[in-house]
Amino acid sequence: MDESKKTGTTTVGIKFNGGVVFASERRVTAGTLIAHKKMEKTIKIDDNLAITTAGLVGDAQQLARYLKAEVEIHKMRTGAPIKVKAAATLMANILAETSYFPYEVELLLGGVDSEGAHVYSIDSAGGAIEDKYATTGSGSPFVYGVLEDGYKEDMSLSEAINLALRCISAAMKRDSASGEMIDVAVITQKGFKFMTDAEVLKRLKKLGIELQK
Repeated sequence: MDESKKTGTTTVGIKFNGGVVFASERRVTAGTLIAHKKMEKTIKIDDNLAITTAGLVGDAQQLARYLKAEVEIHKMRTGAPIKVKAAATLMANILAETSYFPYEVELLLGGVDSEGAHVYSIDSAGGAIEDKYATTGSGSPFVYGVLEDGYKEDMSLSEAINLALRCISAAMKRDSASGEMIDVAVITQKGFKFMTDAEVLKRLKKLGIELQK
């Protein structure tokens, strides 16, 4: 990728007992330039589904629009929300079909359906892998260390949110391309919710984490 078009990011997706937590920071970089400080990298696709984006902003936004449209068409045709696996397969196929002129992105896709909670990592070549947790972006090496130390089966919602915040804050301390504020989204059978900045800051304070901007 052209150096001037490189962007840094940290995102994470974590399954817990009852749903999925996604978290991401807001900094956008172009080389060494901090180009934007309020980028939404966790994107709601439907009440049961979200993606996180790392890579070129334009590519990520275009793919999110494609997926939202396809998910809405699916609901109109079937009267039911799309399964998470089907959405991951759809996105993987879109990326695979453009392999000669690839989208410069890494995506996490996940949510909740009748079969439970799911998190998929999707690469720019169209590979899709389901796991209990995943991370993308330039800060991901720091996140994996926190995940592998802190993840456990059947985590509660509160435990998953705390782990996601520790993951992103750890990356922000060591990865210069990750910074500003942390966005947190929670998906359960009850629906989709973004935590407010005030809620995030309150929890960070309770955890004893000072936000590295």
